[in-house]
Amino acid sequence: MSNFYKRLRKKVGNELIFIPSVATIIRNDHEEILLQNKGNGEKWSLPAGAIEPGEAPAEAIVREVWEETGLFITPQKLLGVFGGKEYRYQYPNGDKVEYNIFLFECVIKKGELLPNDEETVELQFFSQESMPELALPYPKDILFNKERNNPYFQWDDQWLNDL
Repeated sequence: MSNFYKRLRKKVGNELIFIPSVATIIRNDHEEILLQNKGNGEKWSLPAGAIEPGEAPAEAIVREVWEETGLFITPQKLLGVFGGKEYRYQYPNGDKVEYNIFLFECVIKKGELLPNDEETVELQFFSQESMPELALPYPKDILFNKERNNPYFQWDDQWLNDL
């Protein structure tokens, strides 16, 4: 957790906060997707993290992936934007968050799969058939449809019916 979010948590405790975030899909040569295990009882997740003040989303994903995986990546396209109640999460320590996530597809430029921080205990590539349940409910169509050209915008269009 960055100093910015540590200071914020000191002020609000475990209360719900909104966090602008990034996540990425990184594929290997077998079209498997890289996932991260934090080793603290949480479910597996895509490499992801908070956007820091003054940081663009693409910059944030490059930094987060380097910190969590040891890989230098390049964002290739925006796959989707996610948020809302489905992306609320409570950490084992009680901290509550609601993420607003920019999901990128990225490619590896160089590096060795080796975490540079204490947030990650295991990194592994998974096929669609062997994919574990993720901590956040990304649609499987987004994860494994490499040919998708348009970003996915998650929303509930129920309000249109009320107009």
